[in-house]
Amino acid sequence: MPLFFNPIWRLRQKFMMALFFAIPLGCQFAEPMIRVADENAQYLVSAVPADVGINGELLRQSVSDLPSAAEHGLRSMLVLKDGKLVLEEYWNGYDRNTLQDIRSATKSITSLLVGIAIDRQFLGGVDEPLRKHLALIYSDVAALNRNITLDHLLTMRSGLACNDRDPQSPGQEDRIYRTNDWVRSFLELSSVYPAGDATHYCTAGVIALGRVIAEASKRPIPEFANEYLFLPLNIKDARWSDFDHHRQTDTGGHLFLRPRDMLKIGQLVLQKGMWNDRELVSLQWIAQSTQEHTRIDDGKAYGYLWWHESASHKGKQVTIVAAYGNGGQYIFVIPELGMVVVFTGGNYNSEKAFRPFQMMMKYILPAVNSSLH
Repeated sequence: MPLFFNPIWRLRQKFMMALFFAIPLGCQFAEPMIRVADENAQYLVSAVPADVGINGELLRQSVSDLPSAAEHGLRSMLVLKDGKLVLEEYWNGYDRNTLQDIRSATKSITSLLVGIAIDRQFLGGVDEPLRKHLALIYSDVAALNRNITLDHLLTMRSGLACNDRDPQSPGQEDRIYRTNDWVRSFLELSSVYPAGDATHYCTAGVIALGRVIAEASKRPIPEFANEYLFLPLNIKDARWSDFDHHRQTDTGGHLFLRPRDMLKIGQLVLQKGMWNDRELVSLQWIAQSTQEHTRIDDGKAYGYLWWHESASHKGKQVTIVAAYGNGGQYIFVIPELGMVVVFTGGNYNSEKAFRPFQMMMKYILPAVNSSLH
């Protein structure tokens, strides 16, 4: 039975719909449509689906079966198989040169930046306490005496009163956004659990990770990301959001990228950190960050800021490592199939944001005819 029609999958579908309703939008941020200049550097090698073991008819059906663009709300859909682009579609006024606010999919890129900072010995490892890098700046904040580590922030287990899915939580992201220094506001939250004891989705903790990277490397996040990640991938138009009168960078959300840039991020993970015969992120970090470390409060498997899923493909289980962002921003990495799939959309806080999952299970995964990698 295809997984899309499996009753167990239906239950998971309901969970994912609940996930999107639970994660708030962050209403302070308007969303401009930003187009950047077309560059040959953004070129990706294209292929006929059949040449990489994909049923092109079923892949095309995934697009033709969609309702009107206004109804489905998608902005882009790209499929990369064996490093070759086999499908690229845009809707609702967006095209390949339009930057997309990828919302919380930003967190997974922050995970890569943490790994790079560890690889390059700016950071000593995930067991380092926050106080090592933030104590001089926030010497008056009690949270730095609670042995909260980088691992706790990477897995949403700080123990502080921060739960984005609870509107009453003092650290819920919309509340944090209304303050000036979001990192201080996070660190000033009361302790609800010992660090490591409970997992609650918390954007503010990921923003604090960004401050740790900036302090440890003595570089602003945009500069750090450009030098060690984006420019080696030939990503030249990434735009970060900021706060604290432009002094700090939002590493928890609202990074703007082209969908093709999102593909490159996924392909880098698929290639275990290698790009053009150069190691950008260590194999050890890719393996460590994409494996399951915890379960977010309602049971979803989570690594170091990467979601961890599995699906049935022709009778075998395959792993899906994913970055998710509100509204329908996804980077799906399927290592066993050598595949990366990207979606962007404008379906904020809507069950329509789940449509890419349906398309993955009904069309895209079944379209892959080749054997597992």
